[in-house]
Amino acid sequence: MTSGRRKIYSDFKEIADPAHTALVVWDVQNALVDRIFNQEEFLTKLKTLLKAARSGDIPVIYSKITPLPREYESPARTLMMMKRFGINDPDKVPQFLPPGSPESEIHREVRPLDGEAVIPKNTASFFIGTNFENMMRNKGIETIVFTGISTEMGVSSSARDSGNRGFYTVVVPDCVSSMDQEMHDSALKILNRICFVEKSEELIKAWS
Repeated sequence: MTSGRRKIYSDFKEIADPAHTALVVWDVQNALVDRIFNQEEFLTKLKTLLKAARSGDIPVIYSKITPLPREYESPARTLMMMKRFGINDPDKVPQFLPPGSPESEIHREVRPLDGEAVIPKNTASFFIGTNFENMMRNKGIETIVFTGISTEMGVSSSARDSGNRGFYTVVVPDCVSSMDQEMHDSALKILNRICFVEKSEELIKAWS
């Protein structure tokens, strides 16, 4: 499909073409994987999708929560962490996923291979405070596929930012998860209005 001089991909196979697609694995770190509602199914589906992406020479990029030192964290985010942990004293907020700890490491079943990018970040969007967007532009990426944890937080925030920046955006519903299935399901309903929500089987079919 064309509009003026612009080519617009309308067929999902075109949208997901390996030549211009990248796969994001969002925050699949031990402490988060241990808390999701569908751990076994999630890991199985994600491993299968990763295998297909690597077979198709699709770039795989991992995000990794890397908290700022306490004194450099914003008061607003500190307050939200106090709310999350039910704490009234900001100095007692535990450090979330401290770098180098076992709980902060990417789960062994879906760990990155040599040469795959692992990008530290400290917000719920891959586009804030990182070089992720530049990396995608430099590699000629037009479509970004999102997998990982959690659906209603970082996956949704990053998917929205991806669409706002002009990327074709795909969320894989059986390769994203959450600690709360109700939140997960609600987030997918909303995401279906703003991007493509396609199961892993459909994506693998498009890549074949």
